[in-house]
Amino acid sequence: QVQLEESGGGSVQAGGSLRLSCTASGVTFSMYDLAWFRQAPGKEREIVARINWSGGITYYTDSVKGRFAVSRDNAANMAYLQMNSLKPEDTAVYYCAMRRNTFGPYDYWGQGTQVTVSS
Repeated sequence: QVQLEESGGGSVQAGGSLRLSCTASGVTFSMYDLAWFRQAPGKEREIVARINWSGGITYYTDSVKGRFAVSRDNAANMAYLQMNSLKPEDTAVYYCAMRRNTFGPYDYWGQGTQVTVSS
């Protein structure tokens, strides 16, 4: 059974930092691309960052470029989202998701972790 579990969320003041972790089990982690999504209240879910299976290719949505960094440790079946210079508009539930096919839908999702940034 494939499971993804996010951790590391919490409450922080604007300008602060958080590091989210995503732990995968039941899957050959290194065969999957991974992404971080977020969903704020009343808004649609949006992709925040993406990293390919090897970690060699990353993507960031414009609003987080230069502030967030995605990484992965395939040996540990883990991925990370380092979030710096946090803003109130970063407040959301953050999800990690994986897909086997680079151009396909995301196959597996975590339950999410809340990030709250106060001004």
